[in-house]
Amino acid sequence: MKRNAVAWAALVVSTAALVSSRGLTRPMPAAPSIPAEGQKTANALSGAFVAVADFVKPSVVQINVEHKRAAVRIPGGNRRMPFPGPGGNIDPKDLEELFKRMLPEIRPEKEQFGPTPGGGTGSGFVFDEQGHVLTNNHVVEGAEKITVSFHDGTQAAAKVVGTDPKSDVAVIKVESTRHRPLPRGSSSKLKVGELVMAVGSPFGLSQTVTTGIISATERNELGLNGENSYESFLQTDAAINPGNSGGPLVDMNGRVVGINSAIVTGSRGNDGVGFAIPIDLAAQIADKLIKNGKVQRAGIGIMLEPLSPALAKQFGLDPQVKGVVVNRVFPGTPAEKAGLKNGDVITAFNENPVASLSAFRFNVADSDIGKSYELTFYREGRKQTTTITPADIEKMALNDRGSAASERESKPQPPKTAISDFGLEVQPLTTDLAKSLGLSAELQGLLVSSVKDGSPADAARITAGMVISKVVRDRKIQPINSVQEFQELSSKADEIAIFVEGQGPDGVGRFVTLSKDKN
Repeated sequence: MKRNAVAWAALVVSTAALVSSRGLTRPMPAAPSIPAEGQKTANALSGAFVAVADFVKPSVVQINVEHKRAAVRIPGGNRRMPFPGPGGNIDPKDLEELFKRMLPEIRPEKEQFGPTPGGGTGSGFVFDEQGHVLTNNHVVEGAEKITVSFHDGTQAAAKVVGTDPKSDVAVIKVESTRHRPLPRGSSSKLKVGELVMAVGSPFGLSQTVTTGIISATERNELGLNGENSYESFLQTDAAINPGNSGGPLVDMNGRVVGINSAIVTGSRGNDGVGFAIPIDLAAQIADKLIKNGKVQRAGIGIMLEPLSPALAKQFGLDPQVKGVVVNRVFPGTPAEKAGLKNGDVITAFNENPVASLSAFRFNVADSDIGKSYELTFYREGRKQTTTITPADIEKMALNDRGSAASERESKPQPPKTAISDFGLEVQPLTTDLAKSLGLSAELQGLLVSSVKDGSPADAARITAGMVISKVVRDRKIQPINSVQEFQELSSKADEIAIFVEGQGPDGVGRFVTLSKDKN
């Protein structure tokens, strides 16, 4: 019986298979075809990328540098750790520090090259027909020997023409080249969302092309180039990796719009957040380096901060007004000679509207030293103009703090008063108290003695030890003379604008708008 049962089961399975093979079961649906119009668009975009890459690559170079000693680029800025010596030994303290810095952490950092013994590899592009090549300062910084490799395999020795660490731009030169310069685009006209292409030598892989879009413009708070640097990066999601630094970021017309310079990463690889120096800025600096070997910048002797809508309202201006606020005028500078004062809102320089703080700094820095320009500003809500003559910023003595006493005396302090609506506690700043804190004895105002967590003052980054020296009242900048005066002003307004002096030797202050806590 068992044998018959097995035979019947086999017969059933065979019959089912035969029926299926004769098409008596439901047929599989055909795969959908790609719409002709969509395929046409995709092919056109692919063809455009190919055309741009073919046009750009002959102008892009690989830059190989040799240093005095081998170095490894590690996360955390420009700091370097030495390779082990000939005996294979390395200081245990250095090794411990290396492991600490290699832990994943999101931070912006310059992308120069991978850990290549004795040097490294970066990128650049032909800038003009005289053999000048544009790249990053951090690519060639400290190099003893520089070799440029072109797309066709030819190589040439290069020398440094000039570098500008504050903008991270450098120009090097080969004696002769038959390779054409890359045409310049206009970074100021770029729109967020535009397609771009990055070309360079990531990890030493020359002539590598990646694509993406412009993710943002005017990223100017990365602090990659140190204090008082000139930064206004383009942000892109085109893949940028170690070795891409100095290579071009181009638009879909094959025109260079930026110099690839840095990434934000937790792993030293591409996380889709890259930064490029706008070509408008880089080309201006390159022209000066080629002409003079250095960059001579102009200045007018002021400290600035952005104009927020809330602060504009306190000054009696339309919240939509764009400009920068003067928060310090240094004595003997062009700004003081032009009559500028603390609290003035600058809206135009040389008839160019102030689009942002970084744009204004660039415009002033790039102006001609000794030449007079028209400057437009608002004071107490009224529009005014003045003539200002920028000077060499390196020759200006920007110091108005006076000598701060270093001795600390133990004397009774004045009483502290809580300004509850805004979450801070203040007390009169006496001469003795100022001296004990290392502040100028001439500084007047109210000392912030404490700040409540989660309060409006805390949200505005006010901390204990700062000094409130002025308030904006009736569109005017007025000094604070007493705690009682500040209490009355705070109780009558839901929003106040104050000037907070910086704690420490630099004395940098800022305007702050506080909104009353509704809770």
